[in-house]
Amino acid sequence: MYEIFEHTADLGLRVRAESFPELLAEAAKGLFAMVVDDLAAVEPRVLRELVISGSDRAYLLFDWLNELLYLCDTERLAFSQFSVEANADGLKAIARGEPLDPNRHHLTHEIKAITYHGLKVEETPDGCLAEVIVDI
Repeated sequence: MYEIFEHTADLGLRVRAESFPELLAEAAKGLFAMVVDDLAAVEPRVLRELVISGSDRAYLLFDWLNELLYLCDTERLAFSQFSVEANADGLKAIARGEPLDPNRHHLTHEIKAITYHGLKVEETPDGCLAEVIVDI
């Protein structure tokens, strides 16, 4: 589950999930829910495989979202489905989506960057909680 919240001139993303891989997938959905107004309209037509190394969960979340944002910016892709495997050395993921189509995807925010400000990933009694601020 993710929720988007206002943060000064930026946007924040708070994510809760039962496991860290689920948290990464939900954070990715939240990121693209900031980009397009209807995430359900993004069809899984193309696939990108991502491998990211790292052991610190907060930095892994940062790198994951940053890589997805890079693909959005450079290839003009929006993603809506994610399968993520994570271990102590990093993550392997598949992101599914499609090229942004202005006739079908109404863009809501242009995200400039994922920030380190307020970045956190922590274990809770219910699973994992993360917060990240994005620069718009």
